[in-house]
Amino acid sequence: MSLLQEWRDYAYAHDMQSRSGQLFWANYFNMEKEVYQKLLANPDKVYEGTVSSLAKEFDMDLQHFVGFLDGVNDSLVTPNPIEEMDESTKVSLEFDKEKLYYNMVEAKADWLYGLEEWEPLLSEERRKELYKKQKASGTIIKGKKIGRNEPCPCGSGKKYKRCCGANA
Repeated sequence: MSLLQEWRDYAYAHDMQSRSGQLFWANYFNMEKEVYQKLLANPDKVYEGTVSSLAKEFDMDLQHFVGFLDGVNDSLVTPNPIEEMDESTKVSLEFDKEKLYYNMVEAKADWLYGLEEWEPLLSEERRKELYKKQKASGTIIKGKKIGRNEPCPCGSGKKYKRCCGANA
């Protein structure tokens, strides 16, 4: 079984409704926050190494660090091969600042996108733009409704009710 699958089996077995599940996730989110604080405090440094060496560098056990890699992977410049990685797989934590912020908003991780370490990295205006862009991405906008007696939009020249509307 891959490290990623082990992490997912372990982590998602903790029910958020139970006290132990809440404690597990609160502990994990605190560890995750510390890693992000370290990454954002020195954004030009590219952390690279094996999964196990980076876990030690960030003071996390291997299993929790794999969870962090799973969460950050979509925000990296070059995604890591998380599906098939093992302890000795070389990974990089070079991240795209805007993509990382956007993904934190998408994950509703206010404890992460609200970190003060963002202030020197992205202007307040840019953070607001990214926030609005992400929130708008989930909004469904319906097109104008076609009336029954209007010309069919397919261009047939028939009324909508006698053309494409007959099938609707």
